[in-house]
Amino acid sequence: MAKARYSRLPGRKSSSSSTMILTMLLTFTFVILILLALGILSIPGTNSSSRKANDLSSIVHTSHLSSDGDYDDDGGKGERWAEVISWEPRAFVYHNFLTKEECEYLINLAKPNMQKSTVVDNETGKSKDSRVRTSSGTFLQRGRDKKIREIEQRIADFAFIPVEHGEGLQVLHYEIGQKYEPHFDYFSDEFNTRNGGQRIATVLMYLSDVEEGGETVFPAAKGNFSAVPWWNELSECGKKGLSVKPKMGDALLFWSMNPDASLDPSSLHGGCAVIKGNKWSATKWMRVNEYKI
Repeated sequence: MAKARYSRLPGRKSSSSSTMILTMLLTFTFVILILLALGILSIPGTNSSSRKANDLSSIVHTSHLSSDGDYDDDGGKGERWAEVISWEPRAFVYHNFLTKEECEYLINLAKPNMQKSTVVDNETGKSKDSRVRTSSGTFLQRGRDKKIREIEQRIADFAFIPVEHGEGLQVLHYEIGQKYEPHFDYFSDEFNTRNGGQRIATVLMYLSDVEEGGETVFPAAKGNFSAVPWWNELSECGKKGLSVKPKMGDALLFWSMNPDASLDPSSLHGGCAVIKGNKWSATKWMRVNEYKI
């Protein structure tokens, strides 16, 4: 009886396919190794200089330096640039956000209408006097002129929040000894959240330099605060948390809400007392009626 013959061709094809796959894997691995060796590619977590969430010493590596290694007083000759200063809360500084002319324009526009600053009553949602806030200020109508509209659009682009979600600019003036105790920008009352929505983010623009004091401090922020390059220049109040020194033209953006729509308690912040000089600033609060994931 003749025995059936079985073809070995399928086996040869399988062997050929396996060889091809193995060759491709080896080639791919070889290419990856070359890219790693040349520094073109890096593996996440293996780079010793990679930024950690609350490691504020990395701010040093992104700040502008002059030719002699010191920090430039003019922030890189007026160049606009931004840096992350914190992830808890999420906070960013946009250097030279406003020009000197724009800062002076906002100050001169506000001066005739300055009044004692107030705070929001959590029970009624209305404004009231308080010892925790001793500055003077006034609101500028949203979109009141071309310059204001340009600034408001710039703020919207910086925060990635539409212009329509922004309140009118509030210009504030702090004299020597004046301050704003730590507080939250988000609302705890139903009146304000129903009428205009919750405050999601704040953009604070510094309109003048301050000789000493006047820092914006986040006492509940997480991070190694003493690692920031301007630590030795801070007042005692400024050393109680993560602080930003006022510099004419700079803008500070921080978020009062987390990406999951929960309120962020680490956004607690205040304005340290001015020790020497005067402080002018302009604040824009961004609000949302609904914030869903």
